[in-house]
Amino acid sequence: MAFAELWSVEMLAAAFAGGAFGAAVGALPSFTLAGLMVVVGELYALIQRTTDAAIPAVDITGSIAFGVVLGPHVAFGGGAAAVAYAAKRGYLDFDSDYHRAKEVTRGLGSKPDVLAMGGVFGIVGYWIATLSATLAFPLDPVALGVVGSALAHRAVFGYSLVGTTPKRLLDMSPFERRQTAEAGDVIQTDGGLPVEPWLPYQYRWTNVLLLGAVVGVLGGYVAYLTGSAFLTFGISVVVLSLVCAGVPDIPVTHHMALPASTAVLAAVDAPLGSLTPATIASALPLSEALLLGALFGSLGGLLGELAQRVFFAHADTHLDPPAASIVATSFLIGVLALAGVFPSAAWVPLP
Repeated sequence: MAFAELWSVEMLAAAFAGGAFGAAVGALPSFTLAGLMVVVGELYALIQRTTDAAIPAVDITGSIAFGVVLGPHVAFGGGAAAVAYAAKRGYLDFDSDYHRAKEVTRGLGSKPDVLAMGGVFGIVGYWIATLSATLAFPLDPVALGVVGSALAHRAVFGYSLVGTTPKRLLDMSPFERRQTAEAGDVIQTDGGLPVEPWLPYQYRWTNVLLLGAVVGVLGGYVAYLTGSAFLTFGISVVVLSLVCAGVPDIPVTHHMALPASTAVLAAVDAPLGSLTPATIASALPLSEALLLGALFGSLGGLLGELAQRVFFAHADTHLDPPAASIVATSFLIGVLALAGVFPSAAWVPLP
């Protein structure tokens, strides 16, 4: 990407529209659509790599799922900013145990100023991700765009960046005791619980460690069989449609699946676009792939939990813990590649 893309009128218009769309349908619903497109795109790419038939070269994953149409840095980030804005304006009139500005599962309809705010932060996320990719920061530019956009909307709308003092960042005990916030104890805002875990059924360290290992094994296995770093990620994101539908206790696992699959492919000394199941099998035993997957899946889960305790549980708006985790795990994979531990970085940009 060139720096000129940062100011391309056409790309800015598309990013604005993507962010406004995320506001209209809701941040998480737009993300589930991105997951669906990832699955479609990765299957299409797999057919391209493994068949001799003339198939048009269309990057569905990169241009649609991770581009300005449904890219989380644009649509999800725009939707999260829009719901934070709508809560600040008093537009949200539903009852919830959680701060209203964290309700990323709901759509916001067609109110012009809300759509405009989603569009503006769609551009912010697009700028962050494009700049990161242009400068070849060794981490996931899309995830960085999601995190940077969330920090930006908190600053712009006057929300606290983390919501509590450093000594209390990891403290989940008020939620566990179901305490009511008291003056001088923990932060109380907008009538919500004083401490709100991102997922009340998925926040204990041992639980996310085990879940990460399980998902990581699956992510590593699918990457080993297909050469795709994103297919298990896409499947995990599609599952989030059940969260939008209100099905209880659905785990969120894409931040576990992605580093697991990526680490397996980074262990193969071949360009990502040329990877086939045969290439991977000749370079890496399946046992090592599963072990790598379990290790990086567990790490993704633990870092996601750390991020939710630092940036979500005590704060007032949605800063996505999985995106923060992916920033960290992709950076680790990039650093390991630069240090020569991994022969490649898979899809992670390298300077």
